[in-house]
Amino acid sequence: MRIVYNSYEGRFSDSPRAVYEALLRRAEGHEHVWLADPVHLESFPAHVATVQYGTPECVAALEAADVVVANTHTDVEWSKPPGTFYLQTWHGTPLKRIHWDVLWAPPGRLERLQRDVDRWDCLLSPNAAATPLLRRAFHYDREVLEAGYPRNDLLSSPQRDQVRARVRDALGIPEDQIAVLYTPTWRDDMVFAEGGKQFALQLDVDAVAAALAPGHCLLLRLHYMLTGRLAAMGHRHVHDVSQHADVTELYLAADVMVTDYSSTMFDFAVTGRPMVFYAYDLDDYRDRLRGFYFDLEPEAPGPIVTTTDELIGALRDLPALRDRHAADYERFRRRYCHLEDGRATERVIERLLAGVAAAADV
Repeated sequence: MRIVYNSYEGRFSDSPRAVYEALLRRAEGHEHVWLADPVHLESFPAHVATVQYGTPECVAALEAADVVVANTHTDVEWSKPPGTFYLQTWHGTPLKRIHWDVLWAPPGRLERLQRDVDRWDCLLSPNAAATPLLRRAFHYDREVLEAGYPRNDLLSSPQRDQVRARVRDALGIPEDQIAVLYTPTWRDDMVFAEGGKQFALQLDVDAVAAALAPGHCLLLRLHYMLTGRLAAMGHRHVHDVSQHADVTELYLAADVMVTDYSSTMFDFAVTGRPMVFYAYDLDDYRDRLRGFYFDLEPEAPGPIVTTTDELIGALRDLPALRDRHAADYERFRRRYCHLEDGRATERVIERLLAGVAAAADV
């Protein structure tokens, strides 16, 4: 069986990686090919076969596949052969509106991406709350598998402490230092602006570092749509981890997460560690730029702040923050993490293999 993987248009990461590694452990002799971005090629292990994303070789690989596993749109022109099984894992529970539900998108973009949606045979949903939202947003009426996310199995695995220690050691983070993971999402008008704008981080990093270092360090993880759009950070207590292959490892390395409207909040909640929501443009993002599926304020499992000073204040006392928001956090986990039991990969592979067998019989 020939399986082609696409994660974030060329990374070795996320749920496709979890599925790949689990299939590799089964040693059933499948052929695995990854679509790779040259910028991220170094993160692929030497034994992994790759073709460059978007090239004729990429198209040829897709058109020769028995299975395609992707976590985002495979935004290239290819013809899906009869009998090929396309599993779309997607990459997050949506708070912000996606696809056809967004308030604005560049002309023609959604129509182009819909051609990929129409190829999907099975769409993975991380929880019951996300399923109707994904169906509506993608105009998708075929199979949805509610199974949790394979990428999150690591957060519940016996290896999680070992991974935490390895990543922190690689980044030079002492055991007694609090690692703050910052995961801002992207802004459509920034990414799609004519000519592309340099992304400006709307956070006073120097002020945060001055107030909290050396007891804290900041791990900056930009959305994959913003790769290469931020000037280098020169502060010794700031680590730009945007190129780190897999954000799940960073969840384990972190002690607290700061985000805005990113779906990382739903994954990080599996860890039980505190979160702060730095929502400096909440009204504009919600009412003009993208729109939300639910109100963030009553449902957020942590404080919502709008200034750097408020953020610093929230981060100074994590035990108190945790206690104040314990009830909200538990409600959030019950609603969005009910399938994150460490066995999502098993459920997904079972469905994938059944889908391949059914397609072969057609």
